[in-house]
Amino acid sequence: MRIQVTRTGGFAGLLRYAEMDTAERTDAPHVHALAREAVAGGLRAPAYGVPDGFHYEITVDGRTVHCADPKLTESQRELVGLVLREGA
Repeated sequence: MRIQVTRTGGFAGLLRYAEMDTAERTDAPHVHALAREAVAGGLRAPAYGVPDGFHYEITVDGRTVHCADPKLTESQRELVGLVLREGA
């Protein structure tokens, strides 16, 4: 499974992008479950939260959803953190 996360907004307005391929991860079943839940809870159109908050675009195997702080689901928050921290 290929997961891509783009984060925009925030106080400085910087863009951050990372992607992850779960093919060789030992925790792939957990990441796949997070990804399914994150996509199910996302919006098809860009979402805007609070001023200076982050906006996220999550793409899982070609399907893109949007979400924004502070209205991320727990699975979206965990998936975004994982991909931005460990993705390339």
